[in-house]
Amino acid sequence: MLFLQLVLLVFLLPGGDSEDAFQKPISFRIILTSSFYNPSWTQNQGSAWLDELQTHGWNNKTGAFIFLWPWSKGNFSKERFTELERIFHTNSIRLLQIIHYHVSEWQLEYPFQVQIAGGCDSHFGDASVGYARLAYQGSDLMSFQNTSWWPSPKGGSRAQQVCTLFNQYYVFNEIVHTLLSDTCLRFLLGLLDAGKAFLQRQVRPEAWLSTGPSPGPGRLLLVCHVSGFYPKPVLVMWMRGEQEQQGTQRSNILPHADGTWYLQMSLDVKSREVAGLYCRVRHSSLGGQDIILYWEQPHSMGLVFLVVMVPLVLLTGLALWLWKRWKTHWRHQCTGFPSDQDPSSPGSSTYLNPVQQ
Repeated sequence: MLFLQLVLLVFLLPGGDSEDAFQKPISFRIILTSSFYNPSWTQNQGSAWLDELQTHGWNNKTGAFIFLWPWSKGNFSKERFTELERIFHTNSIRLLQIIHYHVSEWQLEYPFQVQIAGGCDSHFGDASVGYARLAYQGSDLMSFQNTSWWPSPKGGSRAQQVCTLFNQYYVFNEIVHTLLSDTCLRFLLGLLDAGKAFLQRQVRPEAWLSTGPSPGPGRLLLVCHVSGFYPKPVLVMWMRGEQEQQGTQRSNILPHADGTWYLQMSLDVKSREVAGLYCRVRHSSLGGQDIILYWEQPHSMGLVFLVVMVPLVLLTGLALWLWKRWKTHWRHQCTGFPSDQDPSSPGSSTYLNPVQQ
């Protein structure tokens, strides 16, 4: 039965028709972070993740799951979720009580954080691998295997003490084992099925170029921005001709709220050597048509300025000349005299000698 479930998992994976789908594991995990400020003040924060996509939040006051996507419920019933919410809420409260009670014995110092992560990984050909880990102040303290807790090699005597206590809760450990080895995989499969259209979508990236902070005199930091793409795998390169440039720096791939991704690729280069450089973006959504963005020479902006401003100045001068001509013509039309004849001039036909009058 498990083998058939794993075969189904392959076809539900994003890009499930490629060879990579047979190799790429996929995971579902729940993370609970407990912040202990003092003996009477503690805060819990919970979340659930499908690989690097957050699928659920958690209301620590009511113990209710928060579904961040329309498909976040997978194929579990409302009754099943109610049962899981009760289990998580009850045991999170119990965990806080146990840690508070043993603060002195385990030599814990307020304020501190305890983090528990549990979930399952699975890919074609292997059984589901369930896991749970507990960390103190960001350092591994113990991990869960089968139905027992095991101390981390770096946890020292504190890890030994915590494991000894937790291994006394046999019923709790059986529940954890069932959740990790069975429930987690079933939910993961249902989640992939319900979110298949979303997880298999292809979203084209947008790309643009800019400069970053100057690396030094006579140098430029060229930055290629690539944003809004899905799925996550993307290839971004600074090129000259067919030669990839060395010394590029790639930022972390950061998530957007809509589930798409963003990254930057930077290149430190001499100012006089920017000619011919371009950024190439390759992504599955582009259908083999890479995005190519050429870096233009800094003086090109001066050329654009000249091309725009010179005609504008000439047109302004022409408009002023025409306006003056029109104004002169209009004034003489109103006085009745030709624009080229002064009415007081002796040569004017309207000039009268006082004697003749």
